[in-house]
Amino acid sequence: MSELRTLVSGRGLVEAPRWHGGRLYFSDWSAGEVLAVGPDGDAEVIARVAALPLCTAWLPDGRMVIVSSADGRLLRREADGALVTHADLGRPGWNDVVADGRGNVYVNRVDFDPTAGEAARPGEVFLVTADGVVRPVAGDIAFPNGMAVTADNATLIVADSYRHALLGFDIAADGGLSNRRVWADLGDAFPDGICTDAEGAVWYADVPNRRCVRVAEGGAVLRTVTLDRGAFACALGGTTLYITAAEWQGMTEDEMVTPGSGRLLAVEVDVPGAGWP
Repeated sequence: MSELRTLVSGRGLVEAPRWHGGRLYFSDWSAGEVLAVGPDGDAEVIARVAALPLCTAWLPDGRMVIVSSADGRLLRREADGALVTHADLGRPGWNDVVADGRGNVYVNRVDFDPTAGEAARPGEVFLVTADGVVRPVAGDIAFPNGMAVTADNATLIVADSYRHALLGFDIAADGGLSNRRVWADLGDAFPDGICTDAEGAVWYADVPNRRCVRVAEGGAVLRTVTLDRGAFACALGGTTLYITAAEWQGMTEDEMVTPGSGRLLAVEVDVPGAGWP
């Protein structure tokens, strides 16, 4: 088995790794920064957003969108680095975001504040169309977390952390979702950020169990990468699996992770990532 390598260390709550154009991008929620990392591990801050979460996705035209949760906006990073409003989401509380190859953007929200100890309420997935229309397309997701679109743009996969499952939805021509099903039952896992590979399997990160796991549709475990700290999200760049990880302290703590414990890790795998970009 390949060994884990540390590319970036000394960070806070690190999330949302994305592979694009030969570089790995990730977010440091504690610092309010989106960073790009080259092959040598040098990190460059490419955007700053004041409030977490700040998950990201890439549009087909090569521009990045960034969730600005507290002010209920989806931002777009222009070619010159300027941040503009891509869509007004209407209220705070947003989490992960993913785009398909047609310009549709899916963003989910958790409908309670776990940091304040509020009772759990099911969350939703919303569609942001290419022309900026925002509408709900899936509900009753206990804690919507990481999302991925399959390479053929046919299926949206959503991690439901509280129900310990990956959910699958068929994507219609207009971006709507149907045929909800349990794509994989994950037992005692708490899936967070996810990604797909070229064989149609999903890698999911699991914070409390300190691991990243590759599963087939139906839930069969294909490989496990064990860490010494919580795994928040993962992304494939070729046959390298990138993992954002940190020492988890608890949702209601002032610092949800131990300051300075955030790392970007890398490990070689057998099956490359799927789809674009």
